[in-house]
Amino acid sequence: MFKFIVKRIFEAIPTMLVLITLSFFLMRFAPGNPFSSERPLPPEVMANINAKYGLDKPVSVQYITYLGNILRGDLGPSFKYKDYTVNELVASSLPVSAKIGAAAFIFTIIIGVSIGTIAALKHNTWIDYTIMSTAMLGVVMPSFVLAPVLIYVFSIKLGWFPAGGWLDGSFKYMALPVIGMSLLYVATFARITRGSMIETLNSNFIRTARAKGLSYHYIVFKHALKPALLPVVSYMGPAFVGIITGSVVIETIFGLPGIGRLFVNAAFNRDYSLVMGITILIGFLFILFNAIVDILLAYIDPKIRY
Repeated sequence: MFKFIVKRIFEAIPTMLVLITLSFFLMRFAPGNPFSSERPLPPEVMANINAKYGLDKPVSVQYITYLGNILRGDLGPSFKYKDYTVNELVASSLPVSAKIGAAAFIFTIIIGVSIGTIAALKHNTWIDYTIMSTAMLGVVMPSFVLAPVLIYVFSIKLGWFPAGGWLDGSFKYMALPVIGMSLLYVATFARITRGSMIETLNSNFIRTARAKGLSYHYIVFKHALKPALLPVVSYMGPAFVGIITGSVVIETIFGLPGIGRLFVNAAFNRDYSLVMGITILIGFLFILFNAIVDILLAYIDPKIRY
């Protein structure tokens, strides 16, 4: 297992380097610049600004300098938020996104796996059909449609939750964003769990366990659940990325001061250093979480290590 973990860590390094390189050069060669506006700046002012941020140097020198700063944990200064660094802006927004993202991910796993297991155990009954029909509705409804519907029903009509904002980050401010961010993946996890559980329950080793006279619930939770969760664990990586990227839409709609909304503002303001910093952060989290998922899979199924 230790060799497998070390291997995954070393595999992540070139992936991270490619991500940093692509982000840097795509931003550098994008049309316009962070300081372009409707009123063009005088050449002397533009030259001073470029010198301040090192934009007057060759691109290759800028790239090497940027890599060196990344290795020191320095994402550079923000081009639009004066006197703020990218590290400071990310540090102020990340806790909000982390809190909502973690809640959405945990909610997704618990609810999705639970209703998927129930649907599998009640295969071809009205309970199964009801759960799967509801799950299909969750799959086809994107978050930018679901979020306004949640606001209209639960905020405007019923008045149970606020329509947006963060304030103290209490449950009432998190409930609708978490549901809007996770419903698609709850439905997907439910479908994956149901299909995998049905297939596992029809396996030969489950038939053997039944022939030994073991109770049905013991068979399900002791023998069937672990192999049935392999496809579920495999999908955790894409689900995590989907929840993180979905925060861009959800945080903008609900007015949450998180990474997603910060990224949108940075893109509109052409704050290239901030866009690159957030892209690298999300890429790092994606690579890290995929590595964790691979390690979990290797723990559940030792054949994967080889």
